[in-house]
Amino acid sequence: QVQLVESGGGLVQAGGSLRLSCAASGRPFDTYAVGWFRQAPGKEREFVISISWSGDRTTYGDSAKGRFTIARDNTKNTVYLQMNSLKPEDTAVYYCAARYTSGTSSAYISVHDYDYWGQGTQVTVST
Repeated sequence: QVQLVESGGGLVQAGGSLRLSCAASGRPFDTYAVGWFRQAPGKEREFVISISWSGDRTTYGDSAKGRFTIARDNTKNTVYLQMNSLKPEDTAVYYCAARYTSGTSSAYISVHDYDYWGQGTQVTVST
């Protein structure tokens, strides 16, 4: 079992930045690919970005291209989502998710690709 805890959400003005963290515990984290998803009220959970277990491969969702980056520190069992140039439409609950992988891919973009989920952190972008 892997437990995931997100942090770093909050209220930010449009054009601002936030860095979310996803802290893992329970099992060695360096065998898990990690993804970030978000869910706005009344909408389905949406893929944002993901990273391979080694950190050298990243897959971007449309909402992340050019504005968001992902990184991980396996010595700290933590994955980071840096969000820049935030827009009101980025307002959502952001979730991190993990899946065990023996490969080097980061191309896990479906909610069904992941086995473990955090509880989410709210990000609100004001105009």
